[in-house]
Amino acid sequence: MTALSEQLAALKILPVITLERAEDILPLAEILTRHDLPVAEITFRTEAAAQAIHLLRRYRPAMLVGAGTVINRERARLAAEAGADFAVSAGFNPSTVRACREWQLPLIPGVNNPSAIEAALEQDLTVLKFFPAQASGGLAMLKALQGPFEQVQFVPTGGIDVKNLGEYLALPNVLACGGTWLVDPQLIRSGDWDALEQRVAGAVALVRPGRQD
Repeated sequence: MTALSEQLAALKILPVITLERAEDILPLAEILTRHDLPVAEITFRTEAAAQAIHLLRRYRPAMLVGAGTVINRERARLAAEAGADFAVSAGFNPSTVRACREWQLPLIPGVNNPSAIEAALEQDLTVLKFFPAQASGGLAMLKALQGPFEQVQFVPTGGIDVKNLGEYLALPNVLACGGTWLVDPQLIRSGDWDALEQRVAGAVALVRPGRQD
């Protein structure tokens, strides 16, 4: 997980993407890579997920590709076979942890309370998704968790946008932030690539102000 952690820490933002058409991932990947954000978490909320991951592996092999909403063994298998670099789950499920390990697929499980964090630590998992971030106490909760769980790094997701992104990333126990706002499914469906590019460019400028396009 160390290499993955370093990559996510450098990128700072993890776009969480839900697709109805697998082929839409290609123009979206073009936008992300053009703005030095070569990473995507493609959620298994639709049947297009596995094919979209496969397309990225074929046409964008340098991208860091995650499979999201991996909540059972079958999705872990599909994600691994499609070529995902890592998996993300909404909660902590020991069965999913075992499946991902069988498929040699690094997993970032979801947690939002101390008990779930301790269960994850029992499995030697220290990079965790904090979800749903805002609804689970947001910044205040993450600050409170820093003391007892100083070895844990979080990827908060849920309710994060340009207004609070900087505050989350400023916390010492936040590795990166997951977000859907910059890859809005409605904009993807309508093919509004210009609007999507503006969102991606704005987010990258916020977290890496010295970067020049």
